[in-house]
This record gives sequence, C-alpha cells and structure tokens, in this order.
Amino acid sequence: MTETLKLCLSLMDLTSLKSQDTPSSIKAFVSKVNDFPQAFPGLPLPAGICVYPNFVAAVKSQLQVPGVRIVAVSGAFPASQSFREVKLLETRMALADGADEIDIVLALNAFLDGDRAAAADEIRVQKALVGDRTLKVILETGVLKEPERIYDASMLAMESGADFIKTSTGKVEVGATPEAAEAMCRAIRDYARQTGRKVGFKAAGGISTTEQALTYVDIVRETLGSEWLNSGLFRLGMSRLGNHLLSSLSGRAVSYF
Repeated sequence: MTETLKLCLSLMDLTSLKSQDTPSSIKAFVSKVNDFPQAFPGLPLPAGICVYPNFVAAVKSQLQVPGVRIVAVSGAFPASQSFREVKLLETRMALADGADEIDIVLALNAFLDGDRAAAADEIRVQKALVGDRTLKVILETGVLKEPERIYDASMLAMESGADFIKTSTGKVEVGATPEAAEAMCRAIRDYARQTGRKVGFKAAGGISTTEQALTYVDIVRETLGSEWLNSGLFRLGMSRLGNHLLSSLSGRAVSYF
C-alpha cells in the first residue's frame, strides 16, 4: 500500500485554477513544491504544477526542483468557447512563457453538434503548435455522460494527436467517474493495439480522497497494465488529494499544500 500511495504522489498534477489566483499566491504554491524534499524526505515530487496560462511565467521563475512539469490549461478553458484564433494565441503565449504541457478542452460546441471534423481539426492545429511538448485533451466526460460517447470522443482526440486524454475540467457538476475512466482506458487500449502508440490518461475533477485515487490506479492497472503506471502515461489532477495522500502515508493529519 505504501508504494502505491507514493506512486499516486508521483502522478499528481498539483493544480491551482481559482479566480482569486495571483502571481504572489502562485509563487507561494510553487515554493511548497520547492520545499517538499526537505519537508517530506524520501517521498516523490509531483509530476507537474497546473495553472492558468497567465501564471506560467510565475511558475517558471519560482520553480527550483528538477523534473516537475509546468502545465497550462489553454484554449479558453474551461468551456472552450471562443474564436479559434484566440485559443491558439493563448497556447502560443503559454508555450513561449515556458509551459511543458498544454491541457485543452475538446470543442464540445462542435462535437455535440455533430461536427466531428471541426472538433478534430482544432486538436490537430493545437498539437501542431505544441509540437514535441505534451498536449492533453479534456473530454468533459460529465457532459458526454454515456460510455459510448466518451469512448468515441476518446478515439477522436487520440486520432487527432492528443498525447493524453483527460476526464474533466473540474468546473462542471460531474467530474471524473470510474465509469468514464473505464471507457477512456478501453479506448486507449484499443488505440494502442491498432496503432502501436501509447496515449496517456489523466483523471481529474473531484478526486480528493486516497480511496478515489487508488480506484483510478486499479482501473489503469487492470485495463492498460502496469506499463501505464508512470507519470509519462498516467496523471491525477488534484487540488486537495495531496494532503490526503500525505496524511495516509504519515498516519497523521497533514495540511501542506
């Protein structure tokens, strides 16, 4: 159990996506990550720090520990409701400021209207900008609802160049669910068998307890195999989960992040 909890820590994208975020609060958030090895020796650092695009420069200037990725939500997050040119400009600026990874939302305005070509093309254009860096596509599974539709959106995103597919923004009523995760992981498995390309999975949106995190680890292990149990292919998006994992590991209440 201890090793699995440590694995969960290493898979986390620590997230701050609040309307009251400021450059100062984000820098303080990053300082917690910088101080983590001294505060919790022997425990792994998180995989990434996820912020709005305008805070990428603040993270970049403050981050001192190696190996932690800078993740920016982009493309008019969380609704993806804007002009494509605006979405692409936001991604371009986040990359210029030092983002290692870009998380965008599937263009539901097109996908739900039956315009799969437009939804797919937007992902392709974003991936062309991101290049060798990582593009995650958020499906907003709480809106898609049915497993068949979630599977379909997963395949569309991967076929269009997504490096990861992600459950949710955390900004709608229903976030990540085991049922959505299972549909997405089945799609990832099938796509890998068809193409030989391994796409990552990120569970995010409402994941706050150790038990929930372990559920997603089990789904990934059972559907995709242990080869997906690393931060290159599996992430957990969180704002509260870190403290619960640290509490479980230490046997006492921890409020660090």
